[in-house]
Amino acid sequence: MRVLGIETSCDETGVAIYDSEQGLLADCLYSQVDIHAQYGGVIPELASRDHIRKTLPLVKEVIEKAKLQAGDIGGVAYTAGPGLIGALLVGASVGRSLGMGWNVPTIGVHHMEGHLLAPMLESSPPEFPFVALLVSGGHTQLVQVKTIGDYTLLGESLDDAAGEAFDKVGKMLGLPYPGGPNVATEAELGDADRFHFPRPMTNRPGLDFSFSGLKTFVRNTISEQSDGNGNLDDQTRADIARAFEEAVVATLIIKCRRALEQTGLKTLVIAGGVSANSRLRARLQEAVSKAQGELFYAQAKYCTDNGAMIAYAGCQRLMAGQKDDLSIIAKPRWSLESLPAL
Repeated sequence: MRVLGIETSCDETGVAIYDSEQGLLADCLYSQVDIHAQYGGVIPELASRDHIRKTLPLVKEVIEKAKLQAGDIGGVAYTAGPGLIGALLVGASVGRSLGMGWNVPTIGVHHMEGHLLAPMLESSPPEFPFVALLVSGGHTQLVQVKTIGDYTLLGESLDDAAGEAFDKVGKMLGLPYPGGPNVATEAELGDADRFHFPRPMTNRPGLDFSFSGLKTFVRNTISEQSDGNGNLDDQTRADIARAFEEAVVATLIIKCRRALEQTGLKTLVIAGGVSANSRLRARLQEAVSKAQGELFYAQAKYCTDNGAMIAYAGCQRLMAGQKDDLSIIAKPRWSLESLPAL
């Protein structure tokens, strides 16, 4: 079965075609970074308008890239949530309309399920069951995964997600938007021994996260280290970025280790934009290897929002017989645990 996947949950327009037998045939991605950079964050209305401009041209491009015709598509999957409601409605409307026009089934996909299943696109995918650490811009969650759709939430962020904290710290440090990747780049130049930031909620039992206090600690450190005009020298900026990244990575590792011990599982999957962080990957690999387990993650380009993960997740559900009715589905909030198992 060939499925067209459409991702428009936030500030990236992703379209891809996944074939159940041949794998990923083609994918295209358009980022709105340049549009939102001048505002220092995503402007929902501008995001929606740009999705309107870009989605159909990308659909045409990905079909041509795969050397297919519209009649070769057997189903359409689109991100139905969670995300920005206006942005979601663009992808949902386009996806549902294409399905009706082509007379093929459509399915609304959970954005975080797409991220969770992105490592399945790799040549050596993980086997069920496993523990998944989902670390995207707006979510930090630990999930026990028995099979597709059978998810148990083990812990989540009670306030800022890790990705949000990265972006906000980047803004505090005066780094360009988006802050997360730039904080990681800056941290490579930092001295790991100069500052030590707290590892939030690691001194108590449980698998929940909280990064708002760490963010405040960073703000106070910047205030203490800046000159009379509120400026930081380059080395201090890098040292703060390094200490912040070390704190987030250490916190995530501690919680992942607890989750594996609690579930008795040996396989850990990390997914979402923050999972592309090289320090997080390296440290988690060390921790999981010591526990005689295995770590899996997607290529960096499939860690951030993309159409390939939506096409894959949608293909699995469409092949299982699930499909939409005539309604257009868009859910800004949507629990993973509410999804039906395959």
